[in-house]
Amino acid sequence: MMKKNLPGSFNRRDFLTASSVALGVLGLSSLGLSSRAFALEKNLSDLTLGVATYKGQDSYFTDEAGTSSRPYKVDYAEFAGGNLIVEALASGSLDIGSMSEIPPIFSIQSHRQPRLIAVLQGDVNNQVFLIPKDSKVESVEQLRGKRVGYVRSTTSHYFLIKALKEQGLTMNDITAVALTPQDGFSAFQSGQLDAWVIYGVFIQLAKFRSGARVLKTAQGYLSGNYLMAARPAALEDPLRKQAIQDYLQRQTRTLQWINDNPEPWATKSAQLLGVDKAVFLDVYNSRSQPYKVIEVNDQAIASQQEVADVFFDAGVLSERLDVSPLWDKSFRLLPV
Repeated sequence: MMKKNLPGSFNRRDFLTASSVALGVLGLSSLGLSSRAFALEKNLSDLTLGVATYKGQDSYFTDEAGTSSRPYKVDYAEFAGGNLIVEALASGSLDIGSMSEIPPIFSIQSHRQPRLIAVLQGDVNNQVFLIPKDSKVESVEQLRGKRVGYVRSTTSHYFLIKALKEQGLTMNDITAVALTPQDGFSAFQSGQLDAWVIYGVFIQLAKFRSGARVLKTAQGYLSGNYLMAARPAALEDPLRKQAIQDYLQRQTRTLQWINDNPEPWATKSAQLLGVDKAVFLDVYNSRSQPYKVIEVNDQAIASQQEVADVFFDAGVLSERLDVSPLWDKSFRLLPV
């Protein structure tokens, strides 16, 4: 796990944004409270926000987007998956982090659940069924009895269950092979899998390196919702909650910069991950929708509930779970 610290200085634009956020969070009028606002800013300068990130994600583009000069410090910690972020939030080593809809569902049974404070809407075409270049398979139905790789308890798992169910099949009708993304890539490249349900840059790597073909994307199967989760105790601290509110607002601007600047985004992403720039341009051009952060809404809660219900019906969860207590609707976001 890698960490990087970002500076705590801030410019006039960021000060005005942070001040307005501070007043909004605390429910204060802007009249006659300028000295209070300055006092809050001073306190924020002593605060360090623990934020989870993934290699090459939006946190690496804050300088380009002009969102890195905050009135508080940020301590970034890099993770490989959302399940690990849930554990870090529960242990108190993080304040916020993003993940798919799935890790918080499994956290309910362990009573170590985070609070879900915003929705990061993103691409669903970066989750696919891949098949080898020379495969004769033309539909999910034809995977009956075949060796299919997937990543357990992730969107890959959920997508596989739903796509099979649509064809009247279950996981018992295929030879399902649970693998990490890295092990899945090796198995697929070496011909040990007839299909691989996977996400992210591994799709482009398999396409570019071995001519893998996309059998089906997750369009219509996944919501595209990735969730911003917070440590519950962090939300009980007014100053820390203020910093989290500000961070979410800046994240919306960072993602908008990425949406508007595919070439520099792809160039830097290639440098960060050691992959050809063309891979990331292909990711960008194949997107189902641009990335953006939105406030919690009933549709997002219902979407996660559907995921939980599908996992229960498939026997992945031992009991039917209610996800609604996970959610916090108190955060507001201004248009970018």
